[in-house]
Amino acid sequence: MDVARRWLDTNVTTTTTAPLTAADRCDRCNAQAYVRVVLPVGELLFCGHHARRHAEPLRDVAVHIQDETDRLLAEHGAPDAV
Repeated sequence: MDVARRWLDTNVTTTTTAPLTAADRCDRCNAQAYVRVVLPVGELLFCGHHARRHAEPLRDVAVHIQDETDRLLAEHGAPDAV
């Protein structure tokens, strides 16, 4: 399993949904969303930070989780080593 996705190691379905775009914004901080959480009623969008922060409770209620956080590395590169 991809290391970037281990925080969301769960039995949620892998149904494909439309890719997230730059217009999709995090429901917590308005940053670009990289995670879509489909709930029994509605959905939530999260940046990588807030998706990780709320991962545990989301696992319990999500119908589907679309995780595109791997795009962060592809789009922005790895941070420089200190």
